[in-house]
Order: sequence, then C-alpha cells, then structure tokens
Amino acid sequence: MEKSFPRTQVENVSLSRMIIGTNWLLGWSHTGPAADRRITEHYDSAEKFFPILREYLAHGVDTIMGPLSTNPLLGDVIRDAEQHFGHKFVIVDTPIIDVSDSATARRSAQEVIAASARLGSDICLIHHSSAEQLVNKNKGTMDRLEDYTRMIRDAGMVPGLSAHMPELVVYSDENGYDVQTYIQIFNCMGFMMQVEIESVAKIIHGAKKPVMTIKPMAAGRCTPYVGLTFSWNAVRPCDMVTVGAFTADEAAEDIEISLAALQHRFPELGKRSSPNEEQAAFGAH
Repeated sequence: MEKSFPRTQVENVSLSRMIIGTNWLLGWSHTGPAADRRITEHYDSAEKFFPILREYLAHGVDTIMGPLSTNPLLGDVIRDAEQHFGHKFVIVDTPIIDVSDSATARRSAQEVIAASARLGSDICLIHHSSAEQLVNKNKGTMDRLEDYTRMIRDAGMVPGLSAHMPELVVYSDENGYDVQTYIQIFNCMGFMMQVEIESVAKIIHGAKKPVMTIKPMAAGRCTPYVGLTFSWNAVRPCDMVTVGAFTADEAAEDIEISLAALQHRFPELGKRSSPNEEQAAFGAH
C-alpha cells in the first residue's frame, strides 16, 4: 500500500480510521431521486466498483460500512474485490431487523443476523431504524437490546449500535450493554443531527467505546476540505470518520484532505476551477 491510513481498534478488530461509506455506491444521495438514479445507473455491475475500492485500498482504507448483507450486489462486489485485490475488507454491517416482541420476529432477526455472518461481517450494528424502536426514554433504557447483541455474539461478530439518536450512546454506556462501537451522525453543519453539534461532540468524547461518525460532508452540503477538516479535528484518536465518494478521484481527494487534517498540514489540492483561473484570489501561479 502506498500510504497506510491510521488505524483504531474495536474489541479485537483492527479498522482503518477512515471507513468507506456506501450511500454514494448504493443510491442514497440524500439529495433527490435524480442523484439516486445517477448512482445506481453507474454502479450496476461489480466491475464498476473496482476503481474506487482500489483507490481506498491503496491508502490502507480497508473498512467498509453499510447494510451490506441485505444488498446482494455489494455483497458480491466485496467478495470479488477481495479476490481481485488479494486483501480482505473489514466489514461493518448495519442490517435492519424486526424487533417486535414475538417469537416470529426473533426468528426473523436471527436469520438476518446469520446472513450478516455469512457475508463475513466483522462488526454488526443494529440499524438505527430498528434500534430506536427499543428506546424507553422514561427509564433511560433500550428494552430487549441484549437479545439482539447476544444473537450477534452467537453468530461470531462484534455487536454495535447505530445511534442516530445521540442518547442511545448514553443509554448503552449507562446500562452496560454489550455494545462495542457506535455509529453517530456528526458534521460541521448539524445536518440530520438531532441536537446541536456541541452536545453531540460532548457525547462522542464521553463515549466508553469508539465512535464511527457518519455524514462528515453533510451529504454534499459542504466541501470535503471544510467537512473533513472539522470532523478529524473534533473526534478522538480512537474514533472513525465514514467517508463516501462517487468516483476514485473523489476518494483520492478525500483521503489526502483527511491525512492532511490528521498531520496538521494543508492538503495538496488543485486550484479552484473557473472560466478564468488566472486570478490572484485563487492563489499563486
């Protein structure tokens, strides 16, 4: 690998601190149907994914997150890419499970978690849309969460929790649930965050386990330099930033900006494009 991106540890799993985000590979742009279609129309075969995955791997970014076990195309892509590049990805799966309090729902949840294990997932985080159904704000608990973390353990994976609601981190820590890492929305614009940036930052810094932050560029609403420089400087050395890109070139820029932020230097970036690039405001020639 040309450059080795810094790593962190979740229990016994070593992860790159930059995590490959999959919204811009699977068609969830957070902007609209037209952008979603542009993504899915481009990434319609395994070979289309290889250039961007190669770029990430070239810099030691080998951890990928998303609802991977429930997306057949990307699951196949990961297996093919591992054989093609001769390098195993660290898979962070976020499956959606039925958390209804019934025997039928529990069997369904076990089947979904088993599928995650068959994919080769290292860490399995219950999707926030499922986890939030277990929250009891009055008691400060997540009722029956331990049923599902036990299923994940029994399937041979490390359990985690997608915590779009920031209080889920607090509840998990206070109750000692078997949750070894969290996903938390965190960006400089407060995009999709349920409370102000400062409060979420405090929760992240107080978390007992490493935190995987997501949406650092607010789904394209701020530039990579602004979003990534903020995120890397606002989290702890054990935490991660999940970075999605649409092309290999975008991934390369994001990696350079991220490394520069971690090394406290200015990134090597081209000048801003313009019909007249010969303007002093854009920097020296």
